[in-house]
Amino acid sequence: MAPESAPDGGSSEGDLIVMAEPSRTVVHLLRHGEVYNPEGVLYGRLPGYVLSDLGHEMAQRAADALRDHDVTHVIASPMERAQQTANPIAGVHGLAIETEPLIIEADNIFEGQKVSVGDGVLKQPRTWRHLWNPLRPSWGEPYDEVAARMGAAIDSARGLARGHEAVLVSHQLPIWIARLAAEKRRLWHDPRSRQCSLASLTSLTFDEDALVAITYTEPSRDLLGRASKVAGA
Repeated sequence: MAPESAPDGGSSEGDLIVMAEPSRTVVHLLRHGEVYNPEGVLYGRLPGYVLSDLGHEMAQRAADALRDHDVTHVIASPMERAQQTANPIAGVHGLAIETEPLIIEADNIFEGQKVSVGDGVLKQPRTWRHLWNPLRPSWGEPYDEVAARMGAAIDSARGLARGHEAVLVSHQLPIWIARLAAEKRRLWHDPRSRQCSLASLTSLTFDEDALVAITYTEPSRDLLGRASKVAGA
């Protein structure tokens, strides 16, 4: 005999009540705000790189953009800049920040050095041996490994926030690789093509376990012109 419909939208059979589980879950991938980096180096996983004043303003813009969303988990990379960006979002929703090592910045052999095109370490012949394979890439963590750990973190967040929304505060390269993987596109790319500005949101919407939409927004768009043109992510 089929279960009868319950008045609250669930179903019942005798004393058993089965509630219908919400099917829509959103996982927001938020890049951190601007970092104070007067030396203009690639800071990567180096400690001590924190948000600039403008970066804090960007973090608040992200919090304002998510204020009316059904956020139940705020999860951040261990890096200081990600934790600081997560702080106002967690505050708006009365949540504690959860730390997830899987969404940390990608490892890079050039950390602590200037890597701008035509400047710094890339002009030195001794470093060219690290540039032989841009498809992997040979100078840092392989793209497929970044995709795997970001995918695992997204799946975990989706499970925690099922029927609600979660925010993962990460870094430009991991977020962009996660998007390429979600869209089933090739992972190697020109860094200049990344659609992942400071404090931007790449939002993945799931119906049950199926990804049904990817949207991109820039709550700090009008602040980007004030951002320093320095290396980092």
